[in-house]
Amino acid sequence: MSREYLKEAGDASLEIPRDVTESVRDIVDSVREDGDEGLRELTRTFDDVEREELRVSEAEIDAAAGELSEAERRTIDNTIENVQEFHEEQRSNLDGFEREVADGVILGTRLVPIERAGVYVPGGRKPLVAAPAMTIVPAVIAGVGEVVACAPPQSDGSVQPAQLYAMDRAGADEIYVAGGAQAIAAMAYGTETIPSVDKVTGPGNVYVIEAKRQVYGHVGIDFLAGPTEVLIVADESADPEMVATDLLAQAEHDPRSRAALVATDRGIAEAAVEELHEQLPSLRTEDIAEESWEDNGEVVVVDDREEAAAVANDWAPEHLQVMTDDPRDLVDDLRNYGSLFLGHHAPVVFGDKAVGTNHTLPTLEVSRYSGGINVTTYLKVLTHQELTAEGADAIAPWAAKICELEGTHAHQISAEKRITSDDGRQLARDLELESSGGVDLSEGE
Repeated sequence: MSREYLKEAGDASLEIPRDVTESVRDIVDSVREDGDEGLRELTRTFDDVEREELRVSEAEIDAAAGELSEAERRTIDNTIENVQEFHEEQRSNLDGFEREVADGVILGTRLVPIERAGVYVPGGRKPLVAAPAMTIVPAVIAGVGEVVACAPPQSDGSVQPAQLYAMDRAGADEIYVAGGAQAIAAMAYGTETIPSVDKVTGPGNVYVIEAKRQVYGHVGIDFLAGPTEVLIVADESADPEMVATDLLAQAEHDPRSRAALVATDRGIAEAAVEELHEQLPSLRTEDIAEESWEDNGEVVVVDDREEAAAVANDWAPEHLQVMTDDPRDLVDDLRNYGSLFLGHHAPVVFGDKAVGTNHTLPTLEVSRYSGGINVTTYLKVLTHQELTAEGADAIAPWAAKICELEGTHAHQISAEKRITSDDGRQLARDLELESSGGVDLSEGE
């Protein structure tokens, strides 16, 4: 197996610069200590916006809808409906269980939604209109009692109309004008106006990421994510023009975006890179996409599909496109990705904007241990047990012996008081005898 790097990506990580960490700590402290007034002051400082009422009114929501054309409203509604359909199907395939695992011993799990979720909808260079669907809809379908959403203000103090319309249509119960780290702090700790939540979700810039890291523990978070990524696996059947187009579609997000091509055919790799440079001048986002590609783009030529899968698993990308003649041949070998796009007709843009799967995904190798936002993001898997006297009698000697080994004496007594039968007492004596005789309990019954 071999890998030939025609172009190597720059280093990337979720390490946060110290100055950002310190700045965010000050922001979080300000909101935590000064509440609404601290939030207003930070909004004046960072957004140059003066806004007395932090909560968006129904009149503002109606006005935002009125600013959109019928086609724009239908487009947003279509994305929300598709995301709803996918996540409803996802929820219908999740369930708890309850089972009698032994006489008198019933064990089970329940999937219980969190009570209040806080969702951040980022602004930035290009306010993402699909983002509210991806974070709010799964929470609603999970059964979250209350969904609180925050979004940064425009220069006039309002929320970008398409985003505001989408937040309302997706099912947010309350919408507030607050951006950046201060919004995360407000949802985590609460202010006089904004309620504290149980979990904060949603993407954002490095300050938002750091704020989520700092409030984690007081509240839950979805995960920490950096700039967007795509890795495309291509073979000789791929169209270099389409490969280049899909690489640039992610590169245009941010100068720190990462786009990679892993090809089993050198000719395809070289043709795709050539095509990418030909397409760049036609993009209105040329400057961003070019900087992203030059700094963070990667091109690898490998011997075969097995090695391509190994490279993809090492990268653990946010988006993984498989542009091969039979993409499903690779599925079982692929383990680390945020979302998988199979075939020549499944570009990342469809998952990001319209098809219904979720686009809030892990980056920078976080997919090694976490998936993206989904219905389970807002569900707790809770366990329960119910024992009869007979069931307790059967378990108690074993539990008591474990407690004795640990030295947790009160626990041991709690277990021993449930031993009620002659059989239970005999088992306890047998375990004690085996222990005192030096018998290795791990090789016992």
